[in-house]
Amino acid sequence: MEFTRIVFYGVVQGVGFRPTAYRVANALGLRGYVRNNGSNVEVVVDRMAPEYVEAFRKALPPLARIEDVGFEEVAEETVRKALGHAREVAGFSIVHSKSGSRDSPIPADTAMCEPCRRELLDSKDRRHLFPFTNCTDCGARFSVIRDVPYDRRNTSMDEFRLCPECLEEYRDPEDRRFHAQTISCPRDGPRYTLYDSGRKAVAKETAVQEAARRLDAGQMGVVKGWGGMHIVCRLEECGRLREWYRRPAKPFAVMFRDLDTVRRFARVDEQAERLITSIQRPIVLLPRKARCPELLSPGLGNVGCYLPYSGLHYILFVRMRADALIMTSANPAGEPMLLENEEAFSLGLDFCLLHDRNIINRCDDSVVIPFRGRRFFIRKSRGWVPDGIAVPYRERILAMGAERNVNSAISKDGKLYASQYIGNTTRYNVGLFQDHATRYLMRLLGIPKVEKVVVDLHPQYSTRRLGTQMAQEFGARVVEVQHHWAHAASLMLDNGLGAGERIMCLSVDGAGFGTDGTVWGGEVLLAGYGGFERAGTLEDFPLIGGDAAVKDPPRLVLALLEQAGVDWREWELHGLIGDEKAALLEKMAPTAVRTSSLGRVLDALACYLGVGTGRTYDGEPAMRLERHIAIGEPLCQFVHGEPRHEGKRGARVVEVAPLFRRLHEHARKAGSNEKAKADLARSFVECLVRQMVDIAADRAEAEGIRRIGLTGGVSYNLPFCEIAIRRIEERGLEPLLHDRIPSGDGGISAGQNVIAGSAR
Repeated sequence: MEFTRIVFYGVVQGVGFRPTAYRVANALGLRGYVRNNGSNVEVVVDRMAPEYVEAFRKALPPLARIEDVGFEEVAEETVRKALGHAREVAGFSIVHSKSGSRDSPIPADTAMCEPCRRELLDSKDRRHLFPFTNCTDCGARFSVIRDVPYDRRNTSMDEFRLCPECLEEYRDPEDRRFHAQTISCPRDGPRYTLYDSGRKAVAKETAVQEAARRLDAGQMGVVKGWGGMHIVCRLEECGRLREWYRRPAKPFAVMFRDLDTVRRFARVDEQAERLITSIQRPIVLLPRKARCPELLSPGLGNVGCYLPYSGLHYILFVRMRADALIMTSANPAGEPMLLENEEAFSLGLDFCLLHDRNIINRCDDSVVIPFRGRRFFIRKSRGWVPDGIAVPYRERILAMGAERNVNSAISKDGKLYASQYIGNTTRYNVGLFQDHATRYLMRLLGIPKVEKVVVDLHPQYSTRRLGTQMAQEFGARVVEVQHHWAHAASLMLDNGLGAGERIMCLSVDGAGFGTDGTVWGGEVLLAGYGGFERAGTLEDFPLIGGDAAVKDPPRLVLALLEQAGVDWREWELHGLIGDEKAALLEKMAPTAVRTSSLGRVLDALACYLGVGTGRTYDGEPAMRLERHIAIGEPLCQFVHGEPRHEGKRGARVVEVAPLFRRLHEHARKAGSNEKAKADLARSFVECLVRQMVDIAADRAEAEGIRRIGLTGGVSYNLPFCEIAIRRIEERGLEPLLHDRIPSGDGGISAGQNVIAGSAR
């Protein structure tokens, strides 16, 4: 008798795929088996293969995704051999997993499902208030997996032996924990212990309850979760936390009890609600309401909000009076998030709530901005990683990213997989994290070596050094890709554009090493996967002191006012520099590296207006400016009357210094109240952006191109996007935005990879 082998490809591991396959086969009265092959799930049935696939698609578990299905006829003898016996095939079985090629995406960590949440809160259930409650439809996945196939022995749950009741659930095909690899209960699972500031264990059975009491009492603590640790306290302790953390202004994320509580502090539209309640449970940046404490995100118009996603979070809110907790990644400044229990004590907080399950993969919370139905990922990590994206090539390529907000991207057999968020590799330990995370992802995908390693042009990036070392180790070719071209390519890939297509693109950010040795960042590119042309750019200006100018915005103002022919002493806030320092900076300016960065222009604008005169975290001045641009009106005329000119390299240049001269003239008349600042900011940005879009639109029309894209870190600025989109549409063209790949430097590795993969 002939059987049919059905092979399912996609997200098929750790998502309840085999149990569902088993139940559907039994419901149809089929004989055969289901088996996990490492890269796919194989189902063999004796008949009704098309009907089986149709029924299975309707019963698909919530975390599963079918991307392809293959069919093959097999002999009954082959089926008997797979089942391990020579007798007639009777009924339907789940057979032991076997290793195969490793093409299947590893499932991401997802929020606790509703049935598990009900059990958690049911005082009669045996898992009542058990923090590690999960089933085949939810829980930690990527953060606990050592290897594939996804079986308990390959997770950090392997040391927790199932009790008889859990084992019965695991073996019962009708139970939703049937073959759930990470299940446990209070008898056999991980446990939390509470330690005081002196590292003394003060509570075990009541550890979470005692932690909640201490939080309500105003203490700050570190809490171990799935993919790392968080520093936690009530909103009222924000000032103390900032002082302790030496983080005077960088925004803190807030976990709220429920969606109604979120709505008290922030505006939640339909798209934001879908995101914040999704199984991925990201931190969502939402417009803040007046009652939201300013200290949570000083000077900004939004606040990072998220909802409980683990059993621990729900239990804390059950035990606490507070409706919201600051919950921010536990890491020393610039370092990776902590993983090991011993590391937690080094923070010196009031308490540590730690469990005894190992974290295999560090995975930060994802951060996303909802915009016009799209998702702007600031950080794509927990809940989404790894997420395979189709690419038009089969080469095995490793891309290293830039320097900040880094991840790695690996391609194999027509799919591209990005690692979790790594961080800023200027720090040695972050570089070690990237090395580990990259090799781990290669191992899971079954990639012993790659054919190409892609790096940024910048000669001093640590990612370049690591990439070069790995290329030597693998015998791979090193490919260099310009930073802003990589941004443009990532946007094309995000929108499913093919190898022969091109776009016009505003590729705008803080810094990227240009092909001419200067620092780019305000670029209008004609781009495809095969190459790019710099069609337009901002006028460059001196970055006095290099990175020191990034950290000291008054230097940017001085450079631009001097270039505009304005005496910097006429600036209302000239005291921020002082005569002695200014004299030194003026001497340094002629030999300083020059930049065309839009990010730095916005920093200078923020500083000039007194909105953001200092920088304590990446992008702070420009981020503070965003709220003013959003509420301002374009009442001031900024067109300076001088025609745009052709610069060297043929790029059309938007002159920036004359805009600062006009800004200075308007500011002397308008005064320094908040309304005047907002109008000046809006007018300045409107003029600048419209000129950049017009350069892109003119070239698009000449080339027969219909799309103008927005990418790079500045494209997180929503007022900037709104202004640009309106002008693009006025020109009769289509705006192109990100959705799956981060707009900022977290998308560079994907762009690098697709460029290298498309090279002839």
